[in-house]
Amino acid sequence: MALSDFLAAVGAVLRRRPSDLLPMYVLSVAIPAIVRVVPFLAIAIAYFFLVSTGRLESIRSDVADLESPPNPNADPEAFDAWTSGLEPIVSQLAAPPLLALATVTVVVSFLLFVVLTSAIAAGQLSACYSRLRDNRGLLAGLDGARRYWLRFLGLFVLEFLCWVVVLTITGIGTALLAGVTSLATGSPVFAIPIVLGAVAIAVVVLLAVRAMFAFAPVAVVVDDAGVFGSLRNTAGFVRAQPGGAVFYYLLAVVALVGLSIFTGLLSYIKVATIGSLMSALLVFPALDLLKTAIYCDHRDRLTPPDPPTRSLRERLWAGLRHGWSEMVSFVRETPGTHAFVVVLGLVGFGAGWAAADPFVATFDASITARLDGRFPPTMALNLFGNNWLVALMTAYAGVALVIPAVVSLLFNGLFLGIIARLEVDPLELAAFVVPHGIFEIPAIFVASALGISVGATAWRTWRGRDGRSDLADALERAFWVLIGIGIVLAIAAAIEGFVSPYYYRLFLP
Repeated sequence: MALSDFLAAVGAVLRRRPSDLLPMYVLSVAIPAIVRVVPFLAIAIAYFFLVSTGRLESIRSDVADLESPPNPNADPEAFDAWTSGLEPIVSQLAAPPLLALATVTVVVSFLLFVVLTSAIAAGQLSACYSRLRDNRGLLAGLDGARRYWLRFLGLFVLEFLCWVVVLTITGIGTALLAGVTSLATGSPVFAIPIVLGAVAIAVVVLLAVRAMFAFAPVAVVVDDAGVFGSLRNTAGFVRAQPGGAVFYYLLAVVALVGLSIFTGLLSYIKVATIGSLMSALLVFPALDLLKTAIYCDHRDRLTPPDPPTRSLRERLWAGLRHGWSEMVSFVRETPGTHAFVVVLGLVGFGAGWAAADPFVATFDASITARLDGRFPPTMALNLFGNNWLVALMTAYAGVALVIPAVVSLLFNGLFLGIIARLEVDPLELAAFVVPHGIFEIPAIFVASALGISVGATAWRTWRGRDGRSDLADALERAFWVLIGIGIVLAIAAAIEGFVSPYYYRLFLP
């Protein structure tokens, strides 16, 4: 099969039915939203501990005695004196039960992150394999996540151990050889070529390790192989089709380097989230499809869907219309869920307002200061990327039995309540928020309701009341609803970037 045919297969899958594949990649974006439930729970436990032991009242008293922090650049000594006033607060927070709770939280969060990453990676490649055979992607992805997650975890651990061994051997060997050379010659200059050569060797070996493990997860899915069996199959594939393997390696390097440069440029102009969206919705799915297509051809199992007949622009507009229609239908079908979400949002806002009350005289927030130096186009682009990323995380994190979606909603409400309470001029903040808030806030509520809806389907699936096909349908519909939410958030971001920072000053005294 020609190398261009592999690219054509990738394009056909991404264009034919993106909603049957991309949700598996959005789930990887939602991992942090699921994992952060653990530290949030730990914070709640710590709060009740501080209240029951009287430490919270002592902390509030110490905070009330603090003055506003001085500028560390203008007066370093005054800032050092101010930080010394934090010592009683730190001592209250450093209680052994709280330190133990922090340790458990870190360990549990790490393990949960690793397991979720393994499961979702297994689901992603299973969905790619299924779509490249013109079958249902999400259904295969859910089955693959359950079936292969432990093997993927084994591959991740084995590759990590290989890196550790290579770096350890290289480091120790280089240190010994460089030390002996320096002692023998009497000058450390002669050790420099040894160090540079060792670094080059280590880089080559690590690249070889990564190249081998790049196709091993595909072999797990396509061949139903175990951890070591997948490595053997990968070695046989590379020997049989070195051209296809090198083709993937080169494209992967070009794509990842290009993405890094692009993301770096966006970060330079303070647009940080667009790169994350491009990674999840385009770069990583395309690379996974490409290596799966090459390996499938090696096994004579590549039967991709026919490419769509309509142009890319026509499909883009049709997708936007479909997304808007699905969002409107979802809102109309779930009024009770949306009412519940609004109540939860208000509860979170009220909790944030109350929690920030003791700090009003100590810490201040100002919308004028936050807007200082903003450039409207980059501000609008960054706001859209950030808000849509939050919506994607909130909606798909709900697959973990609703809880992360609820926690995310409460957290956002809590954060907004704190900012509103600490604002030096609440009227100014309200005047700024209203024009874009009438679009942005309802959109986030819809995303939260979507997360609860997806989580409810996941709960019924887990209990055996629904089948995995129902969960796959829910994930696919959520993708289209989020397209509609993205349209609303784009409107809100344009208003917040180009209108809100300027108009509101006219209505203030």
